[in-house]
Amino acid sequence: MSHTDDDQTFDFETVSDVQLTRKERARRLTDEYVLAPFRVLWSDYRARIGLIIIGFFLLLGTVGTMVVPEPEYHGAPKHLQPFVDMAHPLGTDHQGRGLMSQVVHATAPMLQMIIAGAVFSTFMATIIGTVSGYKGGPVDRVSMYIVDIVMTIPSLPLVIVLAATLQPKDPIVVGLVLSITAWAGLSRNIRSQVLSLREEPYIEASRTMGLSTATILAKDVTPNIMPYVMVHFVQTARNIIFASVALYFLGFLPAQSGTKNWGVMLNQAYNNGGLIAPSLYFWFAVPMVAIVLLSYGLIMLGQGTDRIFNPRIRARHAKTVDDDDETNINS
Repeated sequence: MSHTDDDQTFDFETVSDVQLTRKERARRLTDEYVLAPFRVLWSDYRARIGLIIIGFFLLLGTVGTMVVPEPEYHGAPKHLQPFVDMAHPLGTDHQGRGLMSQVVHATAPMLQMIIAGAVFSTFMATIIGTVSGYKGGPVDRVSMYIVDIVMTIPSLPLVIVLAATLQPKDPIVVGLVLSITAWAGLSRNIRSQVLSLREEPYIEASRTMGLSTATILAKDVTPNIMPYVMVHFVQTARNIIFASVALYFLGFLPAQSGTKNWGVMLNQAYNNGGLIAPSLYFWFAVPMVAIVLLSYGLIMLGQGTDRIFNPRIRARHAKTVDDDDETNINS
């Protein structure tokens, strides 16, 4: 059986006739950068536990402050035991204030400290480390000179001096003070990783194509260091929790009337027999449980976030517009 040229026609100029609408493009981007990472997290039991715990504290710091009234002085009998009066399910302190309301209203300032301090530290370290490692030369030398100076400063005495001098009341300012030197070590570690990454073939290909430095750093370099960056973010967040609680407990941060912090609760419990009388152990235990639980949630979330930046894992959890179209055709 013979075939003539008319029987076989090949149109080499045919292009795809599928054009995505603006809505479909938005759906695809949302799925790729929002929904797929969430599915990746939810598929890991560690990240799932962390998300639940962090989500619980986010609800406490937002909705909880609107539902639970602020602690009132002498609003109930002092040293009320937990689960005796459901109006104060976690008991009361020496001034008749509910411990549950104190924990709830101290959550929002704590979250503000964590976000401000961890974001500041991580952002500074990532920018300085990636630019220094990729550019090299004078930029690298000057950046690392500054980093070395910051790393030689003892962080704890500096934070105590700044806290005692500035007496910051805004939680965001407190978070920035607590993370004032935390970025230096990470920036040097990121620089070391970028020094090896910049010699990779795909980085060289991007440079050959004429892509800008900002584009290469954003699309080729940063995704490869993000697992390490996320670990640092979580570690910095935990350090801010412990540092703020410690400084409020020791009195280096102002604890005037109305200050809401778990460290203030621990300080008041310590100064009023919370560690001496067995009947008052709950007073110390309530803020301690909140501190440990939030820290544990951050650890579990941090252990699961490294999978987000694996493109193969993220692709398996993506549901694109093409998938929806194929499903509609098959149905």
